[in-house]
Amino acid sequence: MGSPWKPFLLLSIITGLSDFARAVAARPISYAAVLRMKADSSSVLNSHSRPRQHHSGELATPDWPAFSSHPLSALSLFSSQEDYRSEEIEEFGPVFIREPDDVIFSLDSDEKKVMMHCEARGNPPPTYSWYINGTGVDAKADYRYSFIDGNFIITNASESSDYGKYQCEAENSYGTVLGREALLQFAYLGAFSGKTRGGVSVREGQGVVLMCTPPPHSPEIIYSWVFNEFPSFVAEDSRRFISQDTGNLYISKVQPSDVGSYICLVKNTVTNARVLSPPTPLTLKTDGVMGEYEPKIEVHFPTSVLAARGVTVRLECFALGNPVPTITWRKINGNIPKKARLRKSQAVLEIPNIQLEDSGTYECKAENPRGGTAFKGHLQVYTLPQWVRMINDTQMDSGEKLQWECKAMGRPRPTYHWLLNGLPLTSQGRVEIVNGELTIHRVQQADSGMYQCVAANKYGAIYSNAELKILASAPVFVYNPIRVIATLGKDVLLECKPRASPKPRIIWRRGDRRIQQSRRIMLLRNNTLRIVNSSRADEGNYVCRAENQLGSAEMTAVLWVKEAMRVELSPSRVEVTVGESVVLSCKATHDTSLDVAFQWLFNQKPINFQQDGGHFEYIQTQSSTVDLMIRSILLKHAGKYGCRAQTSADAVFAEAELLVRGPPGPPGVVIVEEITDATATLSWTRGLDNHSPISTYNLQARSPFSLGWQTVKTDPQPVTGDMESAMAVELNPWVEYEFRVVASNAIGTGDPSAPSRGVRTKEAVPSVAPSNVSGGNGRRHELVISWEPVSEEFQNGEGFGYIVAFRANGTRGWKEKMVTSADSTTYKYRDETFPPLTPFEVKVGVYNNKGDGPFSKVVIIHSAEGEPREAPSDVKAYSISSSEIRVTWKPPNPGPGRPRGYEVSYWKDMEQEESGAKQRTVKNETAMVLTGLEGNSLYLITVKGFNSIGQGPATAAVTANTRKAPPAQPPTNLMWIQEGNNVSLNWDPVKAKDNESDVIGYMVLLKQEGRGHNQVTRTINPSTMLSLPEGGTYIIEVRALSEGGEGAVSSQVRLVTSSGVRAKSNERSVHCTPQGLTWTAMLLVLLVP
Repeated sequence: MGSPWKPFLLLSIITGLSDFARAVAARPISYAAVLRMKADSSSVLNSHSRPRQHHSGELATPDWPAFSSHPLSALSLFSSQEDYRSEEIEEFGPVFIREPDDVIFSLDSDEKKVMMHCEARGNPPPTYSWYINGTGVDAKADYRYSFIDGNFIITNASESSDYGKYQCEAENSYGTVLGREALLQFAYLGAFSGKTRGGVSVREGQGVVLMCTPPPHSPEIIYSWVFNEFPSFVAEDSRRFISQDTGNLYISKVQPSDVGSYICLVKNTVTNARVLSPPTPLTLKTDGVMGEYEPKIEVHFPTSVLAARGVTVRLECFALGNPVPTITWRKINGNIPKKARLRKSQAVLEIPNIQLEDSGTYECKAENPRGGTAFKGHLQVYTLPQWVRMINDTQMDSGEKLQWECKAMGRPRPTYHWLLNGLPLTSQGRVEIVNGELTIHRVQQADSGMYQCVAANKYGAIYSNAELKILASAPVFVYNPIRVIATLGKDVLLECKPRASPKPRIIWRRGDRRIQQSRRIMLLRNNTLRIVNSSRADEGNYVCRAENQLGSAEMTAVLWVKEAMRVELSPSRVEVTVGESVVLSCKATHDTSLDVAFQWLFNQKPINFQQDGGHFEYIQTQSSTVDLMIRSILLKHAGKYGCRAQTSADAVFAEAELLVRGPPGPPGVVIVEEITDATATLSWTRGLDNHSPISTYNLQARSPFSLGWQTVKTDPQPVTGDMESAMAVELNPWVEYEFRVVASNAIGTGDPSAPSRGVRTKEAVPSVAPSNVSGGNGRRHELVISWEPVSEEFQNGEGFGYIVAFRANGTRGWKEKMVTSADSTTYKYRDETFPPLTPFEVKVGVYNNKGDGPFSKVVIIHSAEGEPREAPSDVKAYSISSSEIRVTWKPPNPGPGRPRGYEVSYWKDMEQEESGAKQRTVKNETAMVLTGLEGNSLYLITVKGFNSIGQGPATAAVTANTRKAPPAQPPTNLMWIQEGNNVSLNWDPVKAKDNESDVIGYMVLLKQEGRGHNQVTRTINPSTMLSLPEGGTYIIEVRALSEGGEGAVSSQVRLVTSSGVRAKSNERSVHCTPQGLTWTAMLLVLLVP
């Protein structure tokens, strides 16, 4: 049994093919295309589309209804796909993809061909023509010419035949476009004349110019000079200069070292070819030396310099003179650009990336002690034309008005001319041209083609291209049929917007009857059919017919009328507190034959559930019901929440309000109404209470002395929520404050207001006295008083200072001294009459311009006791080694001038005390070891006391003789016998020299690797017995001991014992250091049984 849907599928396919055939037949094409329809006109071009423009001047958009919100039938979808395919085979005029560039061709190149590139796209594919200096190129007339696609190839090119400007022209059946001009130049460098150059002879001190006279060349060349032989180049400096304009070498003042042979070397910047001139000898005359003379500028930039914007400009200026002139630069009526650089000892002013503002008159000045001279020249910057507004491809119906405008900027200002299909277009008849504006009245098919606006100044030209198409097409509907679903009782709009040119005549009908307008059914100006207050009776098929002289087409609109949808959003109003959660539910009642879609909005904007998923969650409970979960609510979530339900028939919107209770918002602007020395009256405006009444306000202040914002006391206290003014009290005078206000309610404390402007409290008498008044020390007869300074926060005004009051203990009158610096911390009073350590009563007060403040509490401070008066006693010194002497003494008798430490001076006999060394004790120590002394030397030693005031008298010098130095020879021939963990160690005795201390014994050091503990054994004999702990590696070192100290260390002995294992008593091993190999061998003979 066959499937019941197959007949319907076959019918749909047949109908779709029929619609497709009609759509293709009715495509908009130009009149010319209708007349010249060929068999190959449907070929598909793999070309790029380009923006099209309607006669309004805007980019084209489809002028038929898309109905993207309505479901499309299979037929309408099929039709739209075929319409898209037909766009791909649209025919259009040529558009350049690549135009020729300026070319510099090297005549020395191995490649003997020059290629000028040109490529354009178009449908049909374009053909190409070329012009040289405005004359068409005939490939048949010159065998050297050939073409590959649009590219022009010249074989065996030469400057005489082929130099010039080249233009490419592309043409197809829709028109012709002319490309921009490209210049073909040739690069070459000729040879210098072989003629011998005459010598140049000048006096010493005279200036000279050596001419280069370069050979024929193209394009620019670089000059340098060789001195005597290659590659010894002339170095440029303030005396020598090579002009890159003339190529000449300028020497402002010739010296004997300049005598020699000079060769000009030129290099082509394109080919890099180099050639050398014949040498020019330079000699000195013998008839005397040239005297001093004023500068003469020999090379300079032109009086008028033209430069393109963006290039680097080099201005040259160099002078001859004796002494060598100094070159300086300036810009008349302006400043030299900061980006400019001086090169070659200021002979070259280089301005990179030159701009219009760099134009002006520049002056170079050459000066020496004999005088000066200057040169001025004008620099003018030009710019090539650049587009500001271009023309675009345009499609129009015949009879309409075309208006195009192109605009370019440049310096000099560009002029404009127009081309149509590569030929000049002038004002005549329906065509009007005013500079860059082109107007064509009542366009006709003959006006179709490729238009070009050319903007040019004397430095170049630019082209803007566009195609004008006069449309011609029978009506066609992109979407057909369309389905419209309306809501019962609402108005319905059935649009009819076919693609057609010229504009078609529209007729609506329902069934076989033409629709007549009535109060309920109206035909609008845009051919849209409007049905007012739709009902079920309006359901059915409506046909729109469009006709013009090229054909006709029909579109069917199928209308369904459905019941209106209702939406209920609950709750409609809800209050919550910050941090709580709530659920809003949206339920839609609608026609069950239609699907419904929901969207949640917050304050008219769709909710992004991915971005705001932390707070919002979309929950689908049923097909017609959705919920919005709002979690952990913040103040910012208060507002209107909307639910939009939409079917293909209508859309309904419902809204609910969410009120969020939270801490108050910040109060408004805080204003300081009145300020005194200790109070500030503040006012503010109420902020949002966020649905919970404000209970109190907190006033806060910040000053340069506070740690951030601090709460201040207020009047009244507290400041209740209904108040908008209060007084901050107990402020410090003469301090700059900022104020802010913070509101609180039952839920919490809100954000603070913005700070007020900074204000300073008024001045007042100081109220804080200095603290920690103390003193002492100082020199004899001085009373030193110190205190902690009063912080600027408590100085209360300008002119702040201190009053220091003191009196000797037991006297009546106070002496007062003014200290005017607010940063002072000490005062010294000197009186020769009072003895050391005299007690004084002292107090320190404060004052400022407003008056005197309080004094500190009275303290007792003693005057200075002075430096030590007596020398230490019982000084003794004795040597403890060849480099050390120990010194001891007793302190002086107690009394004023007590030492705080001692200084020991020491020097060698036969030397001056001033050349000796000094060492000080850390504290009141009465002993010291002098180190780093020379051995076997007599030293003189003195001791004196010192304190913070100064030094006391020194003791009489005592003497001590350092001991002789220890032996420099280390113990040698170390030998050892290891029996288990016991080691028997022997070595050769050390014999001291005459200038060394006698050996009184030996010190043996035993240390275990990896551990810090060392074992020291002393012996008077050159041998010892050691016991090793279990396991490990041990190192043994031996030193000789003498009265002069420890001698040199022996070579190391390394022993290894097994961990946890003791050697048996009868297991022996005999070892020795390398120096004792012979002795050890003899010992082994004796020991081995």
